[in-house]
Amino acid sequence: MMAVVGKDTNYNTVILAGWLFIFAVGFCARRPETGLIFNSRTVRREPYHIAVITAVQVVLLCVSTYTIQSTSRSIANKDGLPFLNQIVAWFILGISLVLPMFGSQSILTRLLNVMTSLFAPYILLSISHEGMFCLLLCIEMILWLMLEHHLSYNYSKLQDIHFVPISADPMMKKINMEISLGDFRRAYFFIFFILLAFFGTGNIASINSFNPTSVYCFLTVFNPYIMGFLMLIKILIPFLIVSCILRAINVCLKASPRALFLLILLMSDFLALHFFFLVKDSGSWLDIGTSLSHFIISITVIIFIMLLYGLAWILTSVSLKFSSFRMKRHLL
Repeated sequence: MMAVVGKDTNYNTVILAGWLFIFAVGFCARRPETGLIFNSRTVRREPYHIAVITAVQVVLLCVSTYTIQSTSRSIANKDGLPFLNQIVAWFILGISLVLPMFGSQSILTRLLNVMTSLFAPYILLSISHEGMFCLLLCIEMILWLMLEHHLSYNYSKLQDIHFVPISADPMMKKINMEISLGDFRRAYFFIFFILLAFFGTGNIASINSFNPTSVYCFLTVFNPYIMGFLMLIKILIPFLIVSCILRAINVCLKASPRALFLLILLMSDFLALHFFFLVKDSGSWLDIGTSLSHFIISITVIIFIMLLYGLAWILTSVSLKFSSFRMKRHLL
């Protein structure tokens, strides 16, 4: 975990994280596994509009990085929030949640589209090293997916697996309903990464950690409802990244989400019992509040996990087509 994001701002780190993520997306797009750029090593090629959507996401990420740089400079010069920057920030926030649904059904390409779309608004809501944390979290999630695929001894290549409906793939009907030792490992890692995403930047441990400076790209006038909504989006983005990877792992391994959720519920109960005995009724108010928040989070984590998995299903399996604008839902 990184240091707590306090009231001090460091926009240079935010800008650096934005450009590093752009470089990482460009590197992944050139890989033959994604099929976005055709070359002699490309084993498959995505449709042309998929490459266009990825390019649009990269452009939006560049615009987000420039917007946070321009806004921070304008506020430092006492010029306030430029109106154009405010319009651009809200536009990026809205379109970033829709663009992944026009992406590919290939697991690697779809996850690249989802992470790129979610990172753009996250940069606009960052004031310090949160952007770097989200970048490292995305890399770690991809490594986790590759590790689980390797340990499963799945003979299918990762780039050949798609988010497809059961009726479209006869092999997907053979979902493994049994609980194995690997399910315990995946449940443990999922809870670990969820808690890491929750406390990774330290911005949930105390109410004092909520800095209104994070929303300066969207508004500078005090509005608790809009500010709370934007901060909630900032908190949920790392959760969605972890949940999308869990769904990808379930698709790769043809595992039953129900069995995995039962294990997560069991581990969450043990975690809640552990934090219950760590609740403090003496000391500073910060220590008491932190111990209580840890206990409450641990007993409610299973509810949020189910909701997050539903949102991850939408981001990874709902497909919108430009031709007819009809939604095709792919349910595993």
